[in-house]
Amino acid sequence: MSSSTKEDPEPSIGDDLSYQRPLTDHGTAVAYAASDLSYDFSESSSSSSSIALTVKVNVEEGVTTPDGMELICSNDKEGFGHDKKECKKCTKTEDDDSHSDHSHESDNFEHHDEEEPNLEKIASWIQDGTISRILVLSGAGVSCSAGIPDFRTPGSGLYDNLEKYSLPYPEAVFDLGFYRSNPLPFVDLAKELWPGLKHSPTLSHSFLALLEQKGLLVRNYTQNIDGLESVAGVSDDKLVECHGHFRTSSCIDCGVPYDSEDAKECILNDGQAPICHRCGGLVKPDIVFFGESLPTRFKQLLRKDLGKNDLLIVMGTSLNVAPVSLIPEMLNRKTPRLLFNRELVGDFAPPNTDGNHRDVFYEGDVDDSVRKLCEILGWEEELLSLNEEKHV
Repeated sequence: MSSSTKEDPEPSIGDDLSYQRPLTDHGTAVAYAASDLSYDFSESSSSSSSIALTVKVNVEEGVTTPDGMELICSNDKEGFGHDKKECKKCTKTEDDDSHSDHSHESDNFEHHDEEEPNLEKIASWIQDGTISRILVLSGAGVSCSAGIPDFRTPGSGLYDNLEKYSLPYPEAVFDLGFYRSNPLPFVDLAKELWPGLKHSPTLSHSFLALLEQKGLLVRNYTQNIDGLESVAGVSDDKLVECHGHFRTSSCIDCGVPYDSEDAKECILNDGQAPICHRCGGLVKPDIVFFGESLPTRFKQLLRKDLGKNDLLIVMGTSLNVAPVSLIPEMLNRKTPRLLFNRELVGDFAPPNTDGNHRDVFYEGDVDDSVRKLCEILGWEEELLSLNEEKHV
């Protein structure tokens, strides 16, 4: 983990980006919310066919921009993932102007409705094949009905449930510096969240597995660490666990992997953090803590996935934590976006917005919303059956 000082130069695109937020009493600095950042698009100075995402920090000195930002900083203006060398129309003669109006993987969604889309319209596009490649971004809201509280709800969130440990701030449970000094809050949290023990997949998790079964799921980018997507049957290939998972563990000092079953037994049965056999450092499951880099899988797949979808579904998230929270803003402007959430978040257009031809906000409980969409599609029975099969 890198840490800036007052003498450090301003972070720039392409650096080994990580970010931290100010702690109250034990060292380094954090800034984990999207509100701590400002960003805008501009044409790349090095290429007329690229766009650049300029990121600046709005917080105090000593804070850098999030790891992963460089990933979405340079993409073709015609659409993410578009390879001109492989595009037959782009390889025509230079005086052929068809490049500007032909369809690529990233911008082939076209509809001519003047009215604002709704859930029924999204369903009809899925049914007629207009939508066939769906990218899903999910957050803690998809797991609430499994009995797993979200993190930030006052009084019932996981952060509030850790008050007995007198954390200097709630997110310290995911801070490496604090883990070194007191791993027990995270150990306690891990015992609650460990996949496959207490909690069964929700209808929302089963919906992801159903999308995959029907050949519609490009990828699920989940911000959750509860592993219920895998329990529901989503294959590893279709899953990007942006903030890590419990299936593997490693030393926080030397990075050497630690036997996953031994780590599980130590945490669940002994209530202790495992100790590295090589260097004596603390071991933790490979959950991304603040200041750590996102998994390489996130970086490897995001650019490609942004370029080959014709619907984004966002469900159960506050879209507060960058860089994952910025994914909806990285899409081609023509791509429809469906939000299943209790509140409007991000840059989604509110209902009845003039000129909105892409965004649908379906307000309410995520599971209820997913079930409604499946009902319209004629998938409800399949959804319920799949969910029952995976009950723990």
